[in-house]
Amino acid sequence: MDGKSAEEPAWYTVEQCDGGQCVQVGIRGGSILVRSSVDPDGHWVTLSRDEWQAFIAGVKGGVFDNL
Repeated sequence: MDGKSAEEPAWYTVEQCDGGQCVQVGIRGGSILVRSSVDPDGHWVTLSRDEWQAFIAGVKGGVFDNL
């Protein structure tokens, strides 16, 4: 699911970025929001806490290393 809302959450930028192309994470209610710093006015992806945990496990496990 993706979204854009007038209720803008606080966004946090990861510490390690690739030339300013960073992942930003926000929290609203029980959902984790993810967007690109390149297009902060664009849409974001909404993840449940379970989906977020699965994503982080995939990152740590190298699932996305060859993308």
